[in-house]
Amino acid sequence: MEEEWKVIDHYLMIRLPEEVDHRSCAEISRRADHMIMDRDVHHVVFDFSDTRFMDSSGIGVLAGRYRRISCFGGKVYVIHADNRIRRILKMSGLTNLVEIMESEEHAPAEG
Repeated sequence: MEEEWKVIDHYLMIRLPEEVDHRSCAEISRRADHMIMDRDVHHVVFDFSDTRFMDSSGIGVLAGRYRRISCFGGKVYVIHADNRIRRILKMSGLTNLVEIMESEEHAPAEG
């Protein structure tokens, strides 16, 4: 999982696993907090490219990293979220805290 965690230009990039659930979330939170505190991280980017399932524990991971990084003026971003993940983020209210970056394949149709 080492290649799934990178710091690039003050952004902590985290590529999440296929299932973001109670089993994976404790380690994701612990490791993200460690990297935020020990490296020169200003923002966190969660990459959902591989994620097919997320439960309420995943919502807690994003909200917790938002609370931690916003103390330093940072932001949390979500990239490559499919429609199911976007729906979960919207229903949970996380879209008020994190910025979902649009990509051509996931952007809503205009018109």
